[in-house]
Amino acid sequence: MKKNIILGILLTSLIALVGGGITNNKLPEQEIIKNENVNLAIYLNEEETSSIPSKEGSAFDEEKSTCTNEAYIVWDYSSWSPIIKNVSNYPIRCNLYFKTGYSESILNGTDPILKDELIPVTISDDGTVRKADLGSKWYSYEEKIWANAVILKDETKDYKATEIIPEENIESYFVWIPKYRYQLWDLGMYDSITSIDPSKVHEIPVIFGDYNTSDSVDGECTTPMESGATGNCNIGDYITHPAFLSIPSKGFWVGKFETGYDGATSTSEAEINERDASKIIVKPNVYSWRGIQLANAFYTSYDYKRSLDSHLIKNTEWGAVAYLQHSAYGSATSVRINNNSAFLTGYQANNEPTCGYTNANEECNRYCDDNTCNQAYPKSTLASTTGNISGIFDMSGGANDYVMSAMVDEEGNLISGRNSELNSDFNGIFGESGSLSTGYDWPDEKYYDLYNYSLSPTQFSYRILGDVTGEMGPFGYVTYLSRQLNSWYSQVIFFPLLWESFIMRGGAYSFGFEAGVFSTENDNGKYSAVISFRLVLTPINT
Repeated sequence: MKKNIILGILLTSLIALVGGGITNNKLPEQEIIKNENVNLAIYLNEEETSSIPSKEGSAFDEEKSTCTNEAYIVWDYSSWSPIIKNVSNYPIRCNLYFKTGYSESILNGTDPILKDELIPVTISDDGTVRKADLGSKWYSYEEKIWANAVILKDETKDYKATEIIPEENIESYFVWIPKYRYQLWDLGMYDSITSIDPSKVHEIPVIFGDYNTSDSVDGECTTPMESGATGNCNIGDYITHPAFLSIPSKGFWVGKFETGYDGATSTSEAEINERDASKIIVKPNVYSWRGIQLANAFYTSYDYKRSLDSHLIKNTEWGAVAYLQHSAYGSATSVRINNNSAFLTGYQANNEPTCGYTNANEECNRYCDDNTCNQAYPKSTLASTTGNISGIFDMSGGANDYVMSAMVDEEGNLISGRNSELNSDFNGIFGESGSLSTGYDWPDEKYYDLYNYSLSPTQFSYRILGDVTGEMGPFGYVTYLSRQLNSWYSQVIFFPLLWESFIMRGGAYSFGFEAGVFSTENDNGKYSAVISFRLVLTPINT
């Protein structure tokens, strides 16, 4: 009977388990088996080496590696070790070939971090997903091709480089946001509505790199992490985007689509207010998971992939995506709305909306019920942050997306929601009266952005730099059903306040031109049929 030999990485000495003449060897890190049964030779860029190259900076060449006696190698990317399969006769000699992994010079060391279940992929214009060849060019931010990865439903299935990964075995898609600094153009210290200045819409200068700004460096500034803080920042300075500071990483993976509810076959079946990470899917053309309170959305996201530090996207993390979208490395234009009224993910309106939010469509391209006015993924690239299939979808329209933020009252207590009916289900003070003590505990502070107490939806001076609120000014009212259309591209900003202390981003399918990457609404954390959420993974480079 043919057997497999698993050559894992272990912090103990070699363990020989003898049975039927088969030896199963487990090695200390980067040591090489050489015995009478198995001999491994390691090559990096055609040069023989004495150890397995590190996971960071190299790629295993699956197509080239060979074994004798009909055995073959499958590479375990999680443990970064080989599995010799089809073992029938000894001795076996295996040649393992590695090549220097692809990296992009403009990223300055912030290339994608691949850990555990994350499988790097390339996506063709027709949506075909292939496992990426890590030794070849599989992303290019200079060309607006952002790095993508997937998590599989069946993680035991092995795919070789460039092999097609079928859609039915993909559980979730993610897109890499590299760490960067951006150039300040407005400190956002507005206490009220002023006049609109359309010229503020511009391409945002971005410099990638695993580097934190400091007041000791000329032309840069200390990142003001607190709501309303200015640090020593000045217009024209470069500032490390705060999304990369509270959870130190070279970047983060963000859900390519709004989170879907696995198994839902209708819009109503995806309206579930529960904590259940097993129902998470992040895919195109599925029903967006809605009707979920903020605390359930957070802890469902948190439970999803703990080894990858999964969590609900923070407001500043949304901001990091938005600013990169409007840089030289993104589409740098208005992102087309997902106007699918069934809340299917990845859709794109055929035309730009010509009106904003109303109770009726009014023939203004806002949405349609029969999907004659939109297109499904992958023919929806105008709704992507890059203008191509490599970017992130559903950041304009679809459902409103809860982001993780919080506000304190005048005594510094965290606010849970408006009242006993309309709240997040986090323990805390109600904006109107009373407190909630039967809900979820608040997570670690690194998982939410904290805002100062406010009684006004126009208190933009309490912004956090990088959160896509105050910096988008000057502000003003556009006379359209008394709606406050004051962000870029006439999108809407309602800043959080005491009784609506949480933040939603992107707008819903019915918002028309008010929806978009720069759109901000406040809410009380309740469950709603028009509110969804988005995932982030922050693997740490070790």
